[in-house]
Amino acid sequence: MIRTENLSRQFQSGREVIHALRDINIQINPGTLTILRGRSGSGKTTLINLLGALDKPTEGKIFFMDQDITKLSEVKKDLLRKNNMGFIFQSIALMPLMTAYENVEFGLRVAGYDKEKRKKRAEACLTMVGLQNRMHHRPQELSGGEQQRVAIARAIAHKPKVVFADEPTAELDTNMGLQVVKVLKDLVEEEGLTVVMSTHDPSMIDIADCVYTLEDGVIVDIAE
Repeated sequence: MIRTENLSRQFQSGREVIHALRDINIQINPGTLTILRGRSGSGKTTLINLLGALDKPTEGKIFFMDQDITKLSEVKKDLLRKNNMGFIFQSIALMPLMTAYENVEFGLRVAGYDKEKRKKRAEACLTMVGLQNRMHHRPQELSGGEQQRVAIARAIAHKPKVVFADEPTAELDTNMGLQVVKVLKDLVEEEGLTVVMSTHDPSMIDIADCVYTLEDGVIVDIAE
């Protein structure tokens, strides 16, 4: 579904050039959970942003379903994300005055999802993540793990081909974090979803189909 060719990203900091990523070659297969593993500063978030068309590489190419997305205009990248990608961030960013259901339904509205089908789809996605009995609660009435599951439901609601999750368990304890990752893994196995997730937590590794380990912007290990 996704592959990169010699992907590099540099940032200018004063007179210094920072090499955030160097010659990254990876392949993301459909219907899999791929983990990008590494310590803070290893390049995980930069790579997620590039794969999700949120940033441009300095060098190299990114192919999404055999299309080179590095050549797309910003308008076409917006459409690509809107129609084919879902995002889960470390900061969950739920609307605090909306219930879990309303947060997911609002996401569907933004995505232009069929008005007649929004209610049924929002309820189905919250059921998929185990929140069928909590969908009318606001974020402050939910635990951290439950809030992150709402974020997952919102990310998958418009039926994207791939979901990018950047450190989705960073603010959770290990037990809650494993529950959230299990939800993602279940969606991969039962719904055929493709998930690309970054983490620095070694306890998450065993659940992945493929793990790319990054250090200082370079892939140093691949485990399948």
